[in-house]
Amino acid sequence: MGIKWRSWTVPVVAPALLTTGCVGTQGTPAEPTGTSSATAARPVARVCAGPAAGPVKAPAGAVTVDPDVVGDLAAKTRSSGPNTTFWLRPGTHRLTPDRYSQVVPKKGNSYLGAPGAVLDGRKTNQYAFGGAAPDVTIRHLTVQRFVAPHDEGVVNHDSADGWLIEHTRIQHNSGAGLMAGDRQRVRANCLRGNGQYGMNAYKAEGRIRGLVVEGNEIVGNNTDDWERRRPGCGCTAGVKFWAVDGADVRGNWVHDNRGTGLWADTNNNDFRIEDNLLEANDGAALIYETSYNAVIRKNTIRRNNWVEGRKHAERGDTFPYATVYLSESGGEPRIRARTDKIEIYRNVLEDNWSGITLWENADRFCNSPANTSSGHCTLLVPDPERCAQPAIATAPLYADCRWKTQRVEVHGNRFALDKSVVGCTEKCDRMAVLANYGTYPNWSPYHGARISRAITHEQRNRWYDNVYLGPWEFVAHDPSRVLYFGQWQGTPYQQDTGSTLDTRAGG
Repeated sequence: MGIKWRSWTVPVVAPALLTTGCVGTQGTPAEPTGTSSATAARPVARVCAGPAAGPVKAPAGAVTVDPDVVGDLAAKTRSSGPNTTFWLRPGTHRLTPDRYSQVVPKKGNSYLGAPGAVLDGRKTNQYAFGGAAPDVTIRHLTVQRFVAPHDEGVVNHDSADGWLIEHTRIQHNSGAGLMAGDRQRVRANCLRGNGQYGMNAYKAEGRIRGLVVEGNEIVGNNTDDWERRRPGCGCTAGVKFWAVDGADVRGNWVHDNRGTGLWADTNNNDFRIEDNLLEANDGAALIYETSYNAVIRKNTIRRNNWVEGRKHAERGDTFPYATVYLSESGGEPRIRARTDKIEIYRNVLEDNWSGITLWENADRFCNSPANTSSGHCTLLVPDPERCAQPAIATAPLYADCRWKTQRVEVHGNRFALDKSVVGCTEKCDRMAVLANYGTYPNWSPYHGARISRAITHEQRNRWYDNVYLGPWEFVAHDPSRVLYFGQWQGTPYQQDTGSTLDTRAGG
C-alpha cells in the first residue's frame, strides 16, 4: 500500500490538559509560534510536557502491581478475572526478558498508573499489551522502549475492539506505539518519538469503525526513517489510518514528525478532522488517499512540508507537492457517511510548502498493476477480478473501478505564504487540481487525457470564497498548466468565485 504521488511514465510494477505551548526537539520539539488570531484562540494539546497524574492510592478493589517484582503485571493479569482493575505503583515495571513476554488483558480490564509508573520494555520485549480481549482501559501510564517489528504495534498489538487509552505516554518504541480496533478512543495521550508510527489504525481482518482520536500530542514519530530505508513504502506518519469507517480526529497537536502528520490510506470513509494544530511536519500535514467522504475544518496548519517539498523541488520535480494532499479521494453518495463529499473549510494555512493538491492518477485503479494498494478494490466493487476488459470499459465499472477525486469543495479558508519564511523562491506556492496522461496498463480504458479532463472540469471539484495572502499560483489539468489568479478564476477553470488574492500580504 502507500501513496503514489504521480506517474508520468509506465510504472515499475475532549482532552484533559490543554495549554498554549510546549518545549522540545525532534524528540521534544519546538514551542508553537505565530500570532494568527485563529491559532491564538485555540488551545494546544500540551500532553507530553505534563500529562494528567494518576491516582496516588489504589482504587477500592484494585489489584496492586509491584515494580520490584519482574513480570508482576503479566502474572497478576493471568491470575485475575475479567473486569479487574490493576493499579501500578510508582516506579519502573518490567516484563520477563523473553521478547514475546507481554500483558494479555481479559475483557474489561483496567490498568491505572500511579504518578511515576512506567512500563519499560528495556529494548527487549516486543509488545506491551496484546490479545483479543475487548473493552480494555489504560490510563496514566508511561509505556516505553519496546521493540515491535516493522508494521506492528506495542499497545493493543492485536487491534482488539473497544479499548480506551487515556492520559498515557507511549514513547520511544520501535514500530507503532499504538494499534487500533473498533470503537477505540485515544484521548489526551503523548505519542512521542516512536520508530514508525505514533499510532497505526490497522486491523488485519475487517474494517475499524467508530474511532476517536482526541486531544493528543503526536510528535517526533518515525525516528527510524522508514521512507528512506524503504523508498515509496508509504509506511510512516504521526498517525496512519487504513480502512477506517467513521473517525473523529479533533483537538490534536500533530507536530515535528518525520514525514506526514496524519495519513488516511486505502478505503477510509466518513472522517471528521477538525480543530487540530498540524505544524512543522517534514512532509504533508494531511494526506487523504484512495478514500471517501470527509470533513476537514477549523484546523490550523503551518510550517509543514518544508523538508520533503524542498527535496523534490531541488531535484527539478514539477509536481505540486502539497501540505494537504488528496490522492484519488472524493465524495461518494452511495457510501454511507455523515457527508457525501469532501469539504475543506474554515482552515488557516500559514507558511507551508504549497497548499492543497487534488490529484488522480489515471493509471491507478482496481486491478491495475499501477495500484500501490495492491489486492484492494474500491468500496463500490469488492471483487478486483470484475475490473478487467471488456467490462471495465463500460458503465458502471468504468466509473466504479476507480477511486475518484470528485465532489471536493475548498472554501472559506485562509492561505498565507511568505516565501522568506519558508525559504523558497519557486514551487512552494501552488494550489492544484490535476492528473497525469494515462498510459498503463495497455488494457486500461483511461489512456490519454481523459482523467485530467474529468478531475479538472467534470467531477465537481470547486474552490470558492477563500482568502489568499502572498504570491500564489495555480495548477490545473497537468503540471505544465501553471496559472495566475485571473486565469484560474476565468474560463475554462472558473475556480475561486468570491475569493481574494493579495500578493503583497505574505504570511
